[in-house]
Amino acid sequence: MKPLIACLLCLAGLGSLPAAEPFRFQENDLVLFLGDTWVEREQRDGHIETALLLSAGIGDFRFRNLGWSGDTVECEARGYFNGAAEGFERLTSALSELRPSVVFLGYGGSAAFGGAEGIPAFRTGYERLLDRITSAAAPREIVLISPPPAESLGAPLPDLSGHNRNLALYRDVIRDLAAARKLRFLDLFAALGGGEAKAQRFTDNGIHYTAEGYAAIAGKIVVGLGLSAVEPRPMHADRLRETINAKNRLYFHQWRPANETYLHLFRKHEQGNNAAELPLFDPLVKAKELEIEVLRKVALPKQIAQ
Repeated sequence: MKPLIACLLCLAGLGSLPAAEPFRFQENDLVLFLGDTWVEREQRDGHIETALLLSAGIGDFRFRNLGWSGDTVECEARGYFNGAAEGFERLTSALSELRPSVVFLGYGGSAAFGGAEGIPAFRTGYERLLDRITSAAAPREIVLISPPPAESLGAPLPDLSGHNRNLALYRDVIRDLAAARKLRFLDLFAALGGGEAKAQRFTDNGIHYTAEGYAAIAGKIVVGLGLSAVEPRPMHADRLRETINAKNRLYFHQWRPANETYLHLFRKHEQGNNAAELPLFDPLVKAKELEIEVLRKVALPKQIAQ
């Protein structure tokens, strides 16, 4: 059984997130994923976006992933040569351009390596990030998601129980920020067991989640938002997810081109003229999105698709 379908069929066995008022997508929503490593790597498997699309009902929704591996709320990883300040402005520019109506934030996984002493800076940085998202994009919904737990998989891999204790501390900060700002909070850390040993492995090295792990995460997010998990038609759901991944690859190459130093930065005097080709990705992404919408309707059970 494919990971996404197995996950949606077995949600009860995987636990649940705290109850909240049901979340609803609206017509023409642009949904943004923003966060550190686990958010960026979601593009590799596409389970979260697929599950949200299938559970959203009929409508026109678009998803963009601006996750960045190793990133922090200060946007340190996004700054190529001038550190966090450059990264923060890079993100601000993207937010102003996209104007997402829904933002899912998945930070804390990288920051937790800083331990308890890093919490004050994390809290301050997260507050500043939330303020900037609000001012630059004014989304209708901001959903804060705790980092998922790490797994201790045995020698020769390290024992990550200490890291999970730190993740729990950062999860608490995120939960408190959500409560103070009256934002939705999804406790992914607790929903996936908080690092307790379990029969099924969801990571390949204790930190990075596998396809099965992302399928589990997808199910938790659907339930945590108060949406109804949908059992899709298996063959069509797989094709839908593959098309979502293809769309995300196209968009990734547009907004994070491998030769950005030549296109936009200090060597643009050499090949900056090639930046004119980046908008050519737009019709390619749009074509994939049209295909996704057709496949989504086919994958949904008939009673929902109608």
